Amino acid sequence: MKRNRRTFLKNGIAGMGAITLPSLLQANPQRKANPKKIVCVGGHPDDPESGCGGTLAKLTKSGHSVTIIYLTTGEAGIPGKSHAESAAIRKQECLQSCKILNTKPVFAGQIDGDTIVNNEWYGKIQEILEDENPDIVFTQWPVDSHKDHQAASLLTIQAWLRMKRRFSLYFYEVLTGIQTMIFHPTDYVDITDTQEQKKKALYCHISQRPDVIYSAGHTSMEEFRGLELGVKAAEAFIHLVGKKQGELWFTNASL
Repeated sequence: MKRNRRTFLKNGIAGMGAITLPSLLQANPQRKANPKKIVCVGGHPDDPESGCGGTLAKLTKSGHSVTIIYLTTGEAGIPGKSHAESAAIRKQECLQSCKILNTKPVFAGQIDGDTIVNNEWYGKIQEILEDENPDIVFTQWPVDSHKDHQAASLLTIQAWLRMKRRFSLYFYEVLTGIQTMIFHPTDYVDITDTQEQKKKALYCHISQRPDVIYSAGHTSMEEFRGLELGVKAAEAFIHLVGKKQGELWFTNASL
């Protein structure tokens, strides 16, 4: 029954013509001749890396192009530093991290701790995504204790709707149980072979004490999601799929 259900769901997605995460990571010798565009949106520097850095690394290794959009530049993230000083430090950390992941950084221009969700910013994020023209977008889960994470998620969801669901939308988790809440994955990615690359990328964010970030729960998350998938380490996602105007549904699939 489980196998039949997954087959049904995958066939349903294929019938809609959507590009899905499983399809991009399946073995295909022609992939590098037909790369896809991936975008990841995060509230702060280090959110995309800690939430789905292993998956982003796996996608770039598969020949796809990946852009990380940082909603803020972490202006409020270094005690004792001004917003300008913190932003300068954290921007450099992002640049180093993106080099390790082989991704392109984009800074949207909002302020850490003072993010805005309004019509102007709905339009700005949509414009950035229109310019990137992605096939798949990852963003933060909207049910999160940090309002900047919520803002990144809501702005991205609205862009997805305004762009008539032209890209597949996935949500990632950060510090589940502490920040991300009621997160029930639909998709998993085995990051066993990119786990160390992810860790190196996160450790570029020296100002944020990456050892604390990992020990606070990210190592446990990778191991737990790996146990669910039956591998050493994994990242988990929720896939949001538009079925008809005004109707949203979720799918279950694993890699």
